[in-house]
Amino acid sequence: MTKAELIDAITEKLEMRKKEVAPIVDAVFSEIQGALAKGDKCTFVGFGVFEVRERGAREGRNPQDPTKVVLIPAKKVPVFRPGKDLKESVVDAPISK
Repeated sequence: MTKAELIDAITEKLEMRKKEVAPIVDAVFSEIQGALAKGDKCTFVGFGVFEVRERGAREGRNPQDPTKVVLIPAKKVPVFRPGKDLKESVVDAPISK
């Protein structure tokens, strides 16, 4: 699902206009992004948790020349952990190809 598809789905479900729904969706994404940028955790009970984790520095190898070792610096990465309800809805969903 894309952002546009999400806006369309909310528009139909709430019987509102796209002009009204789009800024709300943008605001939600913006608030989550802002909270993560500050290092806060965003918890949505039943859905999941967005948080920031620090990935430590490590050594990597150049695949074109495996003898060369490259230092990969530490960095912060956004992570999503699904909640119980979300996990259960995905597990129960039929598999389609």
